[in-house]
Amino acid sequence: MAPPSHPGWSPATASRYDGNHTGRAGYHPRVPAKTLADFLKAGAMFVGVPAEEIVSLAAVAREDRYAPRQYLFTEGDAPAWFWLVRSGRVKIVRQSRGGKEVVLELVGPGEPFGGVAALEGRPYPASAQALEASTVVRIPPEPIAALARRHPAIVGELMRMLGRRLRGAHESVTSLATDPVETRLAARLLRLAEEEGVPDGRGILLPFRLTRQTLADMTGTTVETTIRVVSRWLKKGVLDEEDGRLIVPSVDVLRELDNPEAR
Repeated sequence: MAPPSHPGWSPATASRYDGNHTGRAGYHPRVPAKTLADFLKAGAMFVGVPAEEIVSLAAVAREDRYAPRQYLFTEGDAPAWFWLVRSGRVKIVRQSRGGKEVVLELVGPGEPFGGVAALEGRPYPASAQALEASTVVRIPPEPIAALARRHPAIVGELMRMLGRRLRGAHESVTSLATDPVETRLAARLLRLAEEEGVPDGRGILLPFRLTRQTLADMTGTTVETTIRVVSRWLKKGVLDEEDGRLIVPSVDVLRELDNPEAR
């Protein structure tokens, strides 16, 4: 059965986009549309969208797997896809004027990225790189735009997520300009613990491997400084680590490091 038609979208267009994309993604057999539809239904982006429209969207979606550090797209690329993380994590990065990589955001399961560029038809403003082994779902922009016109709540949800990311980016920029390294590192780890941490008997576990280099790129410092500070915190019990995953025994201790004047 052929996929349902969408304005501005055709099998020929799909083939062209897929042809441009296959050089980056690892080979992955075509995932059944029902599997993708179930994933899309479960996400906050498509709450309230009728099931038959979700099925239509899933019919033109694709799923790919990426190895750690593999790029999905780079800054300035044409916005060929609207992306969602199914598993793993993707980091959104930009190059500074000095050529240093700056991590703007980590995107986790169920979260979209590249959405505004896809809907507006402008180049991706940053690059996307797999932080760990990740599975992503990509959807052509034309059917997403058509769906958003019929269901404006999709745009509202996208703007809500974008607003959260922009607030986080603003806090990071302010911190880079005014805070010492330890404060920046504490603030970033605190945010990760609060947004993505998993409680366990030892405290809050960050459920992904966060290299010292990535943490340095997230806080605008060098990897050598990050190694030194994190090593000191591990010795003092401010942090713990298991199999490359950081554990925060007490968020209150991190808050004190984030705001030393509050001590």
